[in-house]
Amino acid sequence: MRDVLDPLLSWWAEGKASALATVVATHHSAPRRPGAAMLVGPGGEAVGSVSGGCVEGAVYDLGQEVLAEGRPQLQRYGVSDEDTFAIGLTCGGTLDVFVEKIDPMTFPQLGEVAETIRAGRPVAVGTVIAGLPERLGRRLVVWPDRAAGGTGSDRLDDLLRRDMRGLLDVGRTDVLRYGLDGPCRDEAPAVFGQGLEVFAETFAPPPRMLVFGAIDFAAALARTGAFLGYRVTVCDARPVFATTARLPGADEVVVAWPHRYLRSEAEAGRIDGRTVICVLTHDPKFDVPLLEVALRLPDVGYIGAMGSRRTHEDRWNRLTETGVTEAELKRLSSPIGLDLGARTPEETAVSIAAEIIALKGGGSGLRLADRPGPIHVG
Repeated sequence: MRDVLDPLLSWWAEGKASALATVVATHHSAPRRPGAAMLVGPGGEAVGSVSGGCVEGAVYDLGQEVLAEGRPQLQRYGVSDEDTFAIGLTCGGTLDVFVEKIDPMTFPQLGEVAETIRAGRPVAVGTVIAGLPERLGRRLVVWPDRAAGGTGSDRLDDLLRRDMRGLLDVGRTDVLRYGLDGPCRDEAPAVFGQGLEVFAETFAPPPRMLVFGAIDFAAALARTGAFLGYRVTVCDARPVFATTARLPGADEVVVAWPHRYLRSEAEAGRIDGRTVICVLTHDPKFDVPLLEVALRLPDVGYIGAMGSRRTHEDRWNRLTETGVTEAELKRLSSPIGLDLGARTPEETAVSIAAEIIALKGGGSGLRLADRPGPIHVG
């Protein structure tokens, strides 16, 4: 929904209905992830994408049908063995798309949800996508401290509040299943039918990228990190280098000793499992105390450090002397980045970003042309 939020909210504010098509599940090589969305506007406009072009026409037709009838629909799209030009994903995957009518009556909380997302605060929207017909399209909106809306079942709402807050904590969007095959299989069929599914879409604040060392490579990495959706902070103890003029791509520039800043951020609870830490200073008086703190953080997404093989070996020995264990050192990506043959700051930033993406997504880092099997994993 985030991708189409502006036009969706604009039509909603005018009291006009639109059809929102959301990818709720993918299988194999589907090109878009859950949460990807497409709108069919009140004037027949098409905004957004659910498949990168493979099934947009079919989804558009379904959106018009939902707008006319007002009844939500869950549809699966996949490649056709008989006719590769039939409606389907020629990439070989399948995706489930839930299409619903959105207006002030069906989604009264949309304005507040949009305000929360734009303010960078966490919120989750749970929509019933499968189960008893009378519950389809009902939704529960959950903030960390409250909730609004409901599915028509107090028992289900209680479970959803708990489960959706758990997803918010880790920033994950997922389908929650209840009923005969889930945690509520002993509940009355009148509540859950033969099984009920809720698409819980979470909108958490953007993950953080902490870049240490206000050098030209940091400026390039800040731009790349922002492009990937990170909130980028560049930190350096030298005020002459740590300036917004030199680092225009960063959301925040901090003048502080790196290890002290990182420790204070961790103590304040502003470091989590999505945070990536990139150490570009390759100066032991900064690197060693900083990495000593970073490698002992209980939960962080990535830690990388720039430098030559010689710098890496010297850094490793110095950290060992401070008491950093071998298990902690194995969390360190050093030298930082993938082997792309990068030379310029911009190329190096792509190399670092590629490693972060590969580690997060479980990729091999190999050329797709040289690797067998499906393109997308999971």
